[in-house]
Amino acid sequence: MKSNSTEHPRVYSPPVLILGLLLGIFGAIIGLELIVRVGVNPNTSIIGALIAIALSYLPFAKVFRNVHSVNLMQTVISGATFQAGNVLLLTIAIPYLLGGTTADFLVPVFIGLVYAGLVDLILAYKIFDSPFYPARNPWPIGVSTAEAIKAAIGRGKKALLLLYGMIFGGALTYLGYPGDIVGITLITQIFAITAFGIGLLLRAYGPTYLGVDLYKLYAPQGIMVGAGVAALIQFLLLWTKIRKKPSTTSSETSTTPPTLVGPSEAVRWLLIAYLLWTLGAFPLAFFVGSYTGMSVGQTVVWALYYGFWAWFTTLICAISGMYAGWFPAFATALASLVIGLLLGFPPLAHGVGVGYVAATGPGMADFSYDLKTGWILRGEGKDPKFERVGRWWQFWAKILAFAVSITMVLLFHSAYFNVLNLYPPASKTLAATAKAAADPELARWLLTWAPVGFILQIVGGPERQLGILLATGLMILNPAAGVAVIVTVIARIVLLKIYGPEKLRDLFYVGGAGAVGGSAIVSFVVYTLRAFLRI
Repeated sequence: MKSNSTEHPRVYSPPVLILGLLLGIFGAIIGLELIVRVGVNPNTSIIGALIAIALSYLPFAKVFRNVHSVNLMQTVISGATFQAGNVLLLTIAIPYLLGGTTADFLVPVFIGLVYAGLVDLILAYKIFDSPFYPARNPWPIGVSTAEAIKAAIGRGKKALLLLYGMIFGGALTYLGYPGDIVGITLITQIFAITAFGIGLLLRAYGPTYLGVDLYKLYAPQGIMVGAGVAALIQFLLLWTKIRKKPSTTSSETSTTPPTLVGPSEAVRWLLIAYLLWTLGAFPLAFFVGSYTGMSVGQTVVWALYYGFWAWFTTLICAISGMYAGWFPAFATALASLVIGLLLGFPPLAHGVGVGYVAATGPGMADFSYDLKTGWILRGEGKDPKFERVGRWWQFWAKILAFAVSITMVLLFHSAYFNVLNLYPPASKTLAATAKAAADPELARWLLTWAPVGFILQIVGGPERQLGILLATGLMILNPAAGVAVIVTVIARIVLLKIYGPEKLRDLFYVGGAGAVGGSAIVSFVVYTLRAFLRI
């Protein structure tokens, strides 16, 4: 199978388009089924890649002997999984649970959600491999997919190591332990994942061993707000620092490779995305405002507030996904809702707003993983022209997945909601929260915890993201994941002390990638096939 090519495969090529459509439908089914029956979605990139590689041995599917065709296929299936489940069905279920069940209400809202998700994909395409989101940063899921593809092609020592990792991760997941978290912890930045693990443990065991339930004291939301403010400051400082740098010489660029997207272009697209989300929120705000009886002033505040949070959520999800391999779309959406309760909007208006926010983030993080995979397979940016061509076709692969996801959700959302009475658990949580009156103590607790997140984020720096990842962990009730992170971090430190980083690089990256892939496949078999049998 070719790993390099002067001409990148096109999405509209018949074999690529046909298999892309089939994988898109398959991925959307996985996304819809798991989001309502389990509540979470696995990354299906490796599944799509392995299907394409297997087909490449058939005479009529030789195009999939090209590694870049495989990259397009894994881009389609992962996009369809998250877009159908997390971006569309989860978000449209929130206003539905709050009483917005009529077609004349749901159709405009759904258009708004599609718009929010589309801007998410465009922003990911435009600012991946910028100084803010460098391709050389961890992006663990992207690494695991690339290593799986390369190992499947090479069939050498790395292939064997990948296989062992897959068996290990799959066995852990089958036994009820988070094999994917173990793999991610081996790959990603150690301080970032440790902060995430500490947050998970505090959320799970704080009430029992510390006598304090930090979640009920709004610590996750407050820390996220403080860390988010610090993260925005870090963005601005990084941009200023880069702009002040003189032009680098060729010798300097050889030691510090440039990013494909410059800082000015990245900032421009960040601002454009902010404007697009805010402008897109206004027609949705006036529609919801007229439907719920909000005043003109409330309507304008609603658009400005939820437009900002849509932008903010995407930035946070991308940062978290870049270091931890876990994007906190639900966590940040919940934070926006809890804080938004102070503004006094009607419950249905809150439901639409938090849906608009939740529609952003998953696309950015997931697409960035896929772009990281493509970046590795295309030679890690050594050929900028070919890298741009590959990214362009990955973008259209994602658009194909989005079109399939929209179709699948339009066709089947009514069956899930009205016939099967199935809703994503996160949608139920957000809808129930939207019904709640604002806690009079909410503002005080947010102001209490915000400085903690701000200080942690500043001290850790933009490369560690301590505040954001601690807050993310505090919002997720998964004690097994917390234990897995901390135990794996300790094992990783001990092994590095004994053997050194050079000897362990392949073990961590390839073996860890295998653990993530094996966990994804076992999750798919155990949960998805069972889900199919229940239909």
